[in-house]
Amino acid sequence: MREPEGDGTASRWNTFVALGDSFTEGLNDPRPEGESFRGWADRLAEGLAAANPELRYANLAVRGKLLDQILDEQLPRVLETQPDLVAFTAGGNDIIRPFTDPDELARRFDEAVARIRAHGAEVLIGTGFDTRQTPVMRLVRGKVGTYNSHLWATAQRHGCHVLDLWSMRVLQDRRAWSADRLHLSPEGHRRVALRAAEVLGLEPAEDWRAPWPPQPHRPWTARRGEDLRWIGHHLGPWVGRRIRGVSSGDGLGPKRPRPLPVESTAPKGSEREPASFPG
Repeated sequence: MREPEGDGTASRWNTFVALGDSFTEGLNDPRPEGESFRGWADRLAEGLAAANPELRYANLAVRGKLLDQILDEQLPRVLETQPDLVAFTAGGNDIIRPFTDPDELARRFDEAVARIRAHGAEVLIGTGFDTRQTPVMRLVRGKVGTYNSHLWATAQRHGCHVLDLWSMRVLQDRRAWSADRLHLSPEGHRRVALRAAEVLGLEPAEDWRAPWPPQPHRPWTARRGEDLRWIGHHLGPWVGRRIRGVSSGDGLGPKRPRPLPVESTAPKGSEREPASFPG
């Protein structure tokens, strides 16, 4: 693999832009004021800014977006911004739809990465999660695996950093996921941010691999009750949107459309957030 440029420190990045869907927008990692979501990309930006106060950050990701929508609506803004670092994760909403061809999807993703790299930016791409233990989503695990293989090839061709979500076994714990079982919990986002920092050659102050605290055994009846609530509150509405051809992101714009200085969103007095990323 051709190695990404740089000396392994955050000081070489002055503009960081993230594009994608709900994963990068930050669902379901609410900010303290509860008016928007934070997410792994915001957390990563906070860590980068701790090492480089001059950093400016934009997040163009919008929930529910398909790859072509991301390329049409977000990619041009990225190229206009001329960033030093781009986080690009996309394709998940396409993969879970019937009859999607992961090979063709990966071809379009690769072309977009080539365009970003041609503008001189380093690129951090994310693989799909291993859905083996996820209800319903386990049915598309083979497509995710095929898509991931192409993403690794793209990284080799264009010299990208790879955030390998598939290999993060720590995310197999249910506490890494929110109640909808489709989006990460705040702790899941925190661990992904730590992994992303590590991939970029930084030195997070905490280990994303840290084992989860022990938890009491949950009886079978409690687990089945959670499954039924999930079907009624999350799976049913999601299927309904697919049938109606609507998206949770319809009418929404990006939460951070322009590169701006980064301010920490960690709760006051927190010893864990944001994690420290020494430069």
